[in-house]
Amino acid sequence: MTKTWIMGYKFIIMGVFTLFVSSFRFLPIITNNIHKEKQLNVRELILDHMKDSYSWHIAPLGTKYVSIPLPIIVKGQADGWHLFSSSRFCRGNKSYKGFSIAQVGNYKDKIVETLPSGVKVRPWDFSLTKNAVSLILSSITLISLILFCSCWYKKRNGKPEKISPKGFISFIELIIMDIINHIIKPCIGKNYKRYTSYLLAVFFFILINNLLGLIPVFPGGANVTGNVTVACVLAVFTFVFVNIFGTKKYWKEIFWPNVPLWLKIPIPIIPAIEIIGIFTKPFALMIRLLANIMAGHAMILGLTCIIFLTTTLGVVVNMSMTVLSVIMTLFINCVELLVAYIQAYVFTMLSAVFIGLSQIESHCKK
Repeated sequence: MTKTWIMGYKFIIMGVFTLFVSSFRFLPIITNNIHKEKQLNVRELILDHMKDSYSWHIAPLGTKYVSIPLPIIVKGQADGWHLFSSSRFCRGNKSYKGFSIAQVGNYKDKIVETLPSGVKVRPWDFSLTKNAVSLILSSITLISLILFCSCWYKKRNGKPEKISPKGFISFIELIIMDIINHIIKPCIGKNYKRYTSYLLAVFFFILINNLLGLIPVFPGGANVTGNVTVACVLAVFTFVFVNIFGTKKYWKEIFWPNVPLWLKIPIPIIPAIEIIGIFTKPFALMIRLLANIMAGHAMILGLTCIIFLTTTLGVVVNMSMTVLSVIMTLFINCVELLVAYIQAYVFTMLSAVFIGLSQIESHCKK
C-alpha cells in the first residue's frame, strides 16, 4: 500500500509540474508574433497554432527561430521527385529548386511548385509534417506500451495466479478491464470479443495523442486529434465496422423498418431518415472529437494572450490580468487533462454503441 501511495504522489507531482510548464508553452509563439507585428492578432495566432507545418517549431532565440526540420518529399511536374530538408525554405520565405511554401492564396502554407511559365501548382506532396511525425511517434509509443504489457503477461503464463501485476502494468490493466466491462460488453453484447481489439486501440490511440498534445516541448505540442483529417479517418474506421459487419436484421431495419406502410410507400420517409443516419453517426463522432480538442487549445491561447493585450492599460491592470491569466490557464490545463481521457472514453463508447446497434439478431423461437 505504501509503495502504491508513493507512486501515486509521484504521478500527481509530475502532472502538476507538467501542467504548470505547459501553461507557458504558448509564450514563445506569442512573443514571436508580437515581434513581427505592432499589435497582437489573437485570431491569426490561434489559427496559426492549430494548423499543421513542415517543421517542428520549438521557441524563438533572439532573431532566430529554433525548430526541428522535417523531410520534404515531393514530385514536381518539371523535375520529378525531390527529397530535401524543410530548413531549405527558411521559414517559408525562400524557394528551393522551384518549390516554396505559399504565403497567400488557395494553397497558403502548402508547398507549391513554380513552373517555367511562372504558374504556381501543387505538386504530389508526401512530406512528413508535424502532425504526421507526431502520429508516427504516438503509434510507436502505443505499440511499445502494448508489447511491454504483453511480454509481462507472457512471462507470467504458467505461474501461480497469486503473481498479480503491479505499478504501471496494473494501471493499464485497470483501464483495459474498465473499458471492456463497462463499455464494450454492455454496448455490443455477446459478440463483443470480435471488436475489442479495435475499440481498445482507438481508445489508447486517442488518449496518447491527447496527452502528447499537452506536453509543451518535443515530442509533444502537436494538434493531432484536433486535426480534421485524423478525426475523419477515425470516424471512417467506425463507419466501416458498423456497416460492413452489420447483420441482415440491421439492414432490414434500415431499408424496410417495422413502421406503418404509408411511411415506406410511396415515399420512403423512414428509410431515407435511416440512410441519412448511417452517415450522421460517424460525422457526429468526428465533430465531437475535433471540436473539443480544438476548443481546449484555443482557450489556453486566448487566456495567455490576455497578458499581452493588457500591456497598454497600465501596470496595475496588466499585473492583475497576468495573475488571473496564469490561474485560469492552469485551471484549463487541468480540465484539458480530464478532457483528454473523456474524449477518448466518449469516442470509444459511441463507437461501441453504434457497432452494438448494427448487431441486431433475429428473434427465433427456441
